[in-house]
Amino acid sequence: MAEIRSLHDAVADLVHDGDTLALEGFTHLIPFAAAHEIIRQGITDLTLARMTPDIVHDQLIGAGLVRKLVFSWGGSPGAGSLHRFRDAVENGWPRPLELDEHSHAGMAHRYVAGASGLPFAVLRGYRGCRGSGDIARSDTVSSVKCPFTGEELVAVAALNPDVTIIHAQQADRSGAVQLWGLTGVQKEAVLAASRVLVTVEEVVGELTPRPGAMMLPSWVIDAVSPVPGGARPSYAAGHSERDNAFYRDWDQISRDRAAFRAWLTELER
Repeated sequence: MAEIRSLHDAVADLVHDGDTLALEGFTHLIPFAAAHEIIRQGITDLTLARMTPDIVHDQLIGAGLVRKLVFSWGGSPGAGSLHRFRDAVENGWPRPLELDEHSHAGMAHRYVAGASGLPFAVLRGYRGCRGSGDIARSDTVSSVKCPFTGEELVAVAALNPDVTIIHAQQADRSGAVQLWGLTGVQKEAVLAASRVLVTVEEVVGELTPRPGAMMLPSWVIDAVSPVPGGARPSYAAGHSERDNAFYRDWDQISRDRAAFRAWLTELER
């Protein structure tokens, strides 16, 4: 059974310097509170994995905690560029950033392979691409010949995070979790990881099944941390709304190093 723990203690126990860390949640249920706790604890030299880095990765990169980013489509949906990400790539501030860029399909297949205990996944894509995930630009993309048809296909290496963190609406007292609404690759990222932390809006006596909901059993989760509002400025369907004003404001906060440092100082208090 997963333990129900404070966010501080769960992060301190499960996330370590040098880890490969997946923070998944697609526009919805992004685990911001957990990322902010990582910043407060100064856990560093991280390899971050995420489909669409979003503001959450911009904050961790700007805090100087990230050495490598494994991602697909680097931007903030509807709110422009990620300036801390860009500053790290172009100027090495606050530290140089190594990149492993993929398509959304490539990232999803990598998680699926990791969750399935396979060394790689196979897909059609990437071939002839000069942009995201170009085979020549990533050592996690290669080619494989189909033993049945002889067709040359693309292989992407399995992605097995040391730790995956997601946010969900509910957990029960055993540590089983239910999430619903707009979801991404949370299930695959959880099953691919060695350690799993789920922050939740609430702990309930019993999980009531909902149409279209995703349930994760307690035995695939190490810790559950009750954190109401833990997705903000993202949102949790049925519990909170997206803070669009913050997403708009982030463009100016992150564009200027001094403004970002002021935001960071406030966060760390």
